[in-house]
Amino acid sequence: MSFSTPAAFLWALLAVPLVIFYILKIRMRRIPVSTVMFWEQVFDEKQPRSIWQQLRHLLSLLLQLLFLMLLVSAVTDPFLENDIRQQRQFVVVVDTSASMQALSESGDTRLASAKSQIEQMIQSLKLRDEMALIVAGGRPRVVCGLTSHQRTLQNRLAEITPTDGPTGVIDAVEIGRRLLGSRKNGQVVVVTDGCFGAAAELAASDQIVWSNVGTSSSNVGITRYQVRRSLLDPIAYQILIEVGNFSDGAIECGLDLSLNGDLLDVIPLKLAAGEIWTDVIEKTSVAGGVISADVQWEDDLAADNTASSILPARRKIPVTLVTDGNWFLQRVLEANDVVDLTLVSEVPQHLPPDGVLVLHRNTPQQLPAGNVFVVQPIAATKLWEVAGAISQPLVDKQDTSSDLMRHIRLDNVLMPEALKLIPKVDYTTLVESISGDPLYLQIPHANGNVLVLPVNLDQGDLPLRTAFPIMLTNALAWFAGGNGELIEAMAAGDTRILSVPPHLQKAAEQHDGQLKLTAPDDSHQNIRVIDGHCMIGPLDQAGIWNLSEPVGDDQAAAVDSTAAHTPSLQIACNLTDLSESDLRVPETIEPRRQILNAGFGGRPIWFYLVIAAFLLTMIEWLLFQRRWIS
Repeated sequence: MSFSTPAAFLWALLAVPLVIFYILKIRMRRIPVSTVMFWEQVFDEKQPRSIWQQLRHLLSLLLQLLFLMLLVSAVTDPFLENDIRQQRQFVVVVDTSASMQALSESGDTRLASAKSQIEQMIQSLKLRDEMALIVAGGRPRVVCGLTSHQRTLQNRLAEITPTDGPTGVIDAVEIGRRLLGSRKNGQVVVVTDGCFGAAAELAASDQIVWSNVGTSSSNVGITRYQVRRSLLDPIAYQILIEVGNFSDGAIECGLDLSLNGDLLDVIPLKLAAGEIWTDVIEKTSVAGGVISADVQWEDDLAADNTASSILPARRKIPVTLVTDGNWFLQRVLEANDVVDLTLVSEVPQHLPPDGVLVLHRNTPQQLPAGNVFVVQPIAATKLWEVAGAISQPLVDKQDTSSDLMRHIRLDNVLMPEALKLIPKVDYTTLVESISGDPLYLQIPHANGNVLVLPVNLDQGDLPLRTAFPIMLTNALAWFAGGNGELIEAMAAGDTRILSVPPHLQKAAEQHDGQLKLTAPDDSHQNIRVIDGHCMIGPLDQAGIWNLSEPVGDDQAAAVDSTAAHTPSLQIACNLTDLSESDLRVPETIEPRRQILNAGFGGRPIWFYLVIAAFLLTMIEWLLFQRRWIS
């Protein structure tokens, strides 16, 4: 046996004053009496004793000395060498992914069962054993480092909540192995339902203590859901939806599509066992809103029965077209439902607010302030020079990262002629020819931007390709600051860099470059905006998230209700994960869970020494105070 603080044995010297006080002769008080006749008889019967004969109750002294030694031994914190050699470290990986929210027959979730198992492990830890907790839902993280303090472990375990993200057990196990390092008695304990691809392989590892929770159950869920704008119709949108039947039998259910709570369509589904149904549904809307899909089927997991996406509203864009006659350009603009087109013969001096000026061929020396789209300019301006024509230009590069070039490919378009432009100011090339000349470029301009397409529309097949109306639609949306352009719904657990709208960028500048990201459960966090972009995620809750101006409750109360409110940016997040929707526990995995036995009580030796000292106190009181021994 060894001692943590052997210097505490010096407290044993207290035995010396204890014995001295015990044998110290008490001075008798003098009391006058009428006669000493009776007292002389007593003195004759009890002869004077020596100092060592003062130890009248030796058992009482021994009990008190033993009490002192027990307390001194407890202070030294004794331990067995075997306790050090067998000291164990456990890293418990608890799966908090979406499938762990599935209900069991008892009505509890799989995560509740997992936490109950871990609670038993914590209570059964031996002395000097250590445990750490890692959650594995979405991005794994350590919620409690290695510690032997059971109360801390229990408090951190109680704080673990489920997420709608995918499982991160494999990455969490790697974190656990690094946390254990080279410890000989370290083990990684995985508590999960096993509903992920590499579960069987991970469970077979000798370094893993596998603990299963939950039983197989049937489920129907939305495994893919995305909404996008139509490439041709600016007010149309397409819904890509996928529904899977993860059960051993066929099911019949309904799929409800709604916009802002108003029912759009009901699609009857008949799915065989294991069948995946996929379809693309097209609808139109100018107002926009939240487009939701709901599977009308009761199962053990509700998180994958609903999916949503945000469709921003479309607003009319005032477009002024100045042309000497181009049928293709005019018809493309007239066919666009979000364009309020005005045809004029001369270049206006001023543009309507948020308007776009489209110039074909004729361009003035000084372009009016605002957003201008120039097609085939034949005259020089203060922004560029015209240096002749380019015969048969071939596209070499496209800026695919620009919103202006979304869904556009020009490398196979026939363009017999284009103008050679030499910009006089800074510009950005969107499409470049093999000769290095810009075929589509963007130039910053007063109160707006200028887009230049120096291609002859009267020759070639560009106006006949779908790329041409898409190019104009992208340009108008870009001029309008992303008017009606939707943000794709995110899958739970994903991270994305978003382009922040100008009105939120201005709001962020007033709050040290930060915006507030609010989760579906109303919890929030601050997000930093850098160069007009911000990174959000990983999102761990399915539902609608809001990116808004970080105004506190006290500030919000002080804001006048009539004042303009900065609109928030809504982001939809859905579960849409095939692995998480499949609640069937792999049958090939055999549970190898082991209870972490703690020995007798799992208490340190000093604890029992203190208990023994307390019992001695009780014995001494019973023997002498109750006068069981005279």
